[in-house]
Amino acid sequence: MFVIIGYVIILGCVLGGFLMAGGHLGVLMQPVEVLIIVGAATGAFLASNTMHTVKASVAGGMGTLKGSRYTQEYYLDLLMSFNGLCQKARKEGLLSLEKVVDDPEGSSIFGEKVVHDHHLMEFICDKLRLILTGVDKYQLEDIIDAEIDVHHEVGHAPIKAVQRIGDGMPAFGIVAAVMGVVHTMESVGIPPAELGKLIAAALVGTFLGILVAYGFVAPVAAVMEDRLEEEANAYKCAKKGILNCALGTSPAITVEFMRTAIPHHIRPSFSEMEAQIKGGKG
Repeated sequence: MFVIIGYVIILGCVLGGFLMAGGHLGVLMQPVEVLIIVGAATGAFLASNTMHTVKASVAGGMGTLKGSRYTQEYYLDLLMSFNGLCQKARKEGLLSLEKVVDDPEGSSIFGEKVVHDHHLMEFICDKLRLILTGVDKYQLEDIIDAEIDVHHEVGHAPIKAVQRIGDGMPAFGIVAAVMGVVHTMESVGIPPAELGKLIAAALVGTFLGILVAYGFVAPVAAVMEDRLEEEANAYKCAKKGILNCALGTSPAITVEFMRTAIPHHIRPSFSEMEAQIKGGKG
């Protein structure tokens, strides 16, 4: 939502300022310049990335138009899920978790928001299966850290791809402008009024390249990076729960370890968490 609001403000200020200065919007409507800039940028984007990265970049870019899933409600759901897991393990033994990890969607332990986060659910269930095999706690932590690191590296690929194309947009704008200048130089014999229109059209290429790069593409890359960090925080929070579950830590302490790993602005207070746990018991 904020991305759309930001875009509206950018266009409103840039175009509004142009109109206030006495400009005419029709001058900025240069489809040929747009074709050169967008077409060249798209070609460079496809040429420099794998299909997986292209799809991830498009999905990530579209995802910035939606709100983040990592809200306080999401984390309360995650905390309650591990509270249920730890309680079940303490009462019925670790082996009782086997049915839960085999069918997490059918279990009442995992909350709806956590179940819908398929990648995190797979991460949690895989690590719980490792616990059931009797893996050493130090090995378990190393395995978790390695997976989080790989996940983070893979997640950076589409962000870098979008950043690169944003960095290249001004250059493609210059290409469009230079081609416009070349066309203008071929037409030096025409009346000054017509010549001015050609020069204006050429300069629009530079304008569009810079505006799209810094006003539209760069913010998308920044939001994608923020979302990746939010996802990494969720994995780190789940890591606390998995390790404490393996150690046999009490549910209350496990949940508190997890709560402290949540960013401050969306971290549930101790009383909110306690009320949620008591409500779940009720």
